[in-house]
Amino acid sequence: MTIHIPVLMDEVLEGLNINASGVIVDGTLGGAGHAAEILKRLGPEGRLIAFDRDPEAVEAAEALIDDPRATFIHANYADAPEHLAAMGIETVDGVLLDLGLSSDQLADRDRGFSFQSDGPLDLRFNTLEGEAAWKIINRLSEKHLADIIYQYGEERLSRRIARKIVAWRQDTEIKAASHLARLVRSCVPPGKKGSIDPATRTFQALRIEVNDELKWVKVAMKRFPQILNPGGRLAVISFHSLEDRIAKQAIVESDALVNLTKRPTQASKEELEENPRSRSAKLRVAEKKSSSAIEWM
Repeated sequence: MTIHIPVLMDEVLEGLNINASGVIVDGTLGGAGHAAEILKRLGPEGRLIAFDRDPEAVEAAEALIDDPRATFIHANYADAPEHLAAMGIETVDGVLLDLGLSSDQLADRDRGFSFQSDGPLDLRFNTLEGEAAWKIINRLSEKHLADIIYQYGEERLSRRIARKIVAWRQDTEIKAASHLARLVRSCVPPGKKGSIDPATRTFQALRIEVNDELKWVKVAMKRFPQILNPGGRLAVISFHSLEDRIAKQAIVESDALVNLTKRPTQASKEELEENPRSRSAKLRVAEKKSSSAIEWM
């Protein structure tokens, strides 16, 4: 059972302009919220191909959705073209990338995505690949840690945080997510009431580092226009400026895409009240060039 609430649902569905008999790719399955709604708009001939790097997300979706039109694949979304080709699919009518964490991942106390978790600070989408975040923070030099936190978290107090991490780990291995969160909060003054937790930017930086997230967004933004049919749509939801900048630049500079969102679409007041996690979500939509391409919003 998923507890995830998908963001910008109406805007995504409108942006994708779903062809009932078409093929839609959901590159980031997550809690399958967007996937389930996309399926409702597909006819008997339509197909949904959904990917996720997190094997638990794929297993949960398979248990939740029993639909012959849907295929769930445990893989990096950037490798979607190869998987589609193996299925005999060369081009598709729409691609969605929702680059945020799912509430299911945040609720899993064994993976460290939540600041309150006493479980290990893992932060990997696929725990079968790469190195857990807690190993990184106990191994890297102070300068390297500071660079990661500054570059990927845009945290101005990165050097202070890295210095304290190195000082603390000399006596005690930093392993729990809650341990790191307390450490960061001791370095970063709290913001105004209602602002993000002081640990947010550091956790974001480490998550990006262990999953190589920005690299794969760049790769995907180059590859996906090639698999879209003329008039097909690409919708990207980002949750921080680094991802949004990559998506925007790739769309604007692409010879194959028409930018349909001059400014990113954000959550309405009603959605923010229902789902506060949508506050940082930004949606950009582009269309594969064709004679009928028009500005969407």
